[in-house]
Amino acid sequence: MKVKRVLVLFTLVMFLISSLSFAETKKLEEIGRYTFVRIKGEVPTQEVMKTLLERYKADIKYGFDLAGYGDVYFAFLEQIETQSFEEASLPIGQKFMWMLFRSHEKVKIVEDLEWAGKEPLPVFVFNVIKDHKQYTFVMPRPCGNISLLGVERAKEVPICDIVVDPEKANINDPITVDMSGSENAEKMVIEVYNSEGIKLSTQTLTKDSPKWQTQFGEPGKYDFKPVVYNYYDEASSNPCEASVYINFPPACKLVVTPDVIKEGEMVTLDASGSEDPDGTLERAVFEISDEVGNVIAEKTLTEKPYIWEYTVEEAGMYSATVAVYDDFGAVSGPCDAQFEVKKQKFFFLAEAGGLVAKGTYTGYAFGRIGFMYKFVPDKFSFVLSGGGAYPLVSNDLWKPFFMANAVVNAHMAPAFIGAGLGYSTKEQDSRGSGLDLVGNLGVDVFANGSIFFEGRIPITGENREVSETHKLLLGFRLIF
Repeated sequence: MKVKRVLVLFTLVMFLISSLSFAETKKLEEIGRYTFVRIKGEVPTQEVMKTLLERYKADIKYGFDLAGYGDVYFAFLEQIETQSFEEASLPIGQKFMWMLFRSHEKVKIVEDLEWAGKEPLPVFVFNVIKDHKQYTFVMPRPCGNISLLGVERAKEVPICDIVVDPEKANINDPITVDMSGSENAEKMVIEVYNSEGIKLSTQTLTKDSPKWQTQFGEPGKYDFKPVVYNYYDEASSNPCEASVYINFPPACKLVVTPDVIKEGEMVTLDASGSEDPDGTLERAVFEISDEVGNVIAEKTLTEKPYIWEYTVEEAGMYSATVAVYDDFGAVSGPCDAQFEVKKQKFFFLAEAGGLVAKGTYTGYAFGRIGFMYKFVPDKFSFVLSGGGAYPLVSNDLWKPFFMANAVVNAHMAPAFIGAGLGYSTKEQDSRGSGLDLVGNLGVDVFANGSIFFEGRIPITGENREVSETHKLLLGFRLIF
């Protein structure tokens, strides 16, 4: 048992000694014995070194994979073609992360290496940028060994790029500011100025969140002035600025004439005074609403002078509105105005129809003209009319006569009934002229037209007995 414990303890001690020995930095005291590329003649120029690297690129890839840096290989080859090598001298004690060399025709790698020569080591130095990291490589000038000196965060130049979409918008439209095209950007600081050069706000974006949406509540020009900062807080210096123009909305103007009209008359809505300060007007949209807000009429005009005439049939208070649109889609107001439509009281009328006159109930055709006065609109009216009647038979007994009416009607839409006095001249030579008692009954068949029945009973005049001289009429009345 004691022998086994001694063996185990010995093994652990040897393992620790071995590990410590492998962890020690290797000392490089001379250079040129195990060259990675074969160099003939004097110390080569950097152009010769680039040619040699191109010739041995397969070995270089193998060496990079061996060192665990295979992902840097393609960036290495690409960038050394255009990069100038810097000549430098590495001091004694300079350490290398690793070095590629060749031994017995095989590519090998040694890690954790330190220059321990008697003099500083002349080298070519060049940097490779990959994924925001800077890899510093050196090649000792007496040989072609490739060595990685160190890795640090690359000091990439920040480049600013800004796109504002759209470049012209209406008030409160969303504006997208996009700085995703910026390069080597850790943060992006945007200052916003109005057209007077006053700074309104500052917005900070990041590489993970390079977009910003904003809006403006006032018209005019706004400038975005960004600066991009890299990992080392170095600011971009390339010209970088964008602007957005917020469209001025149009201004409407509405004049309604006259402001008081009668039923059936025309009102004029005039928006010709509307204007757009930074563009042109495209259309005007009119509406007329009744006193409870119901839209009774609307009209869109696309040509100047934006004047609309409309006939209103019913009495009441009305509101007129107009909204004008400019060539960029912005809308004004709206502007509004009120007007009143009053009931019409005086009307002209014309009546025509058939008539039978007692005696033998002889047929006549009659026609009358006159006027109507609605002294209580929609309830009571007064009609004064007069005209002639012509017999439909041809003989010497019946003759044309004149008649006139003065009648008061009570309206119970659509019907009406009325009574009054009339006057009739004689329809036969044997009869006289005189006053009549007139009654009528009718119904409105449309807004300004009625069918009516009328009866006429004589109350004065010679030989005008009721039983022999009354008259019955059926006619049509047109009001205008």
